[in-house]
Amino acid sequence: MATGVYLSSHKKKRTALLLCIFTGMFGGHYFYVGRFMRGLLAMFTFNFLFIGWLLDIIKIMRGRLKDNNGLPLID
Repeated sequence: MATGVYLSSHKKKRTALLLCIFTGMFGGHYFYVGRFMRGLLAMFTFNFLFIGWLLDIIKIMRGRLKDNNGLPLID
């Protein structure tokens, strides 16, 4: 019988969204969730010339952004 236990990150989706809105072009939300290499890539490319920034906002709002362990963020 399934117990209904689901793993999730200890990072908050709201915090990641706010960081993405205000520092997303520099990868601030990726540093927050522990994805440092992706954060560096976003920082040096201005998050792929702001297109990636908009896509990341949508990804966070839909709950698709995962932390460095592959776990979804909590609400």
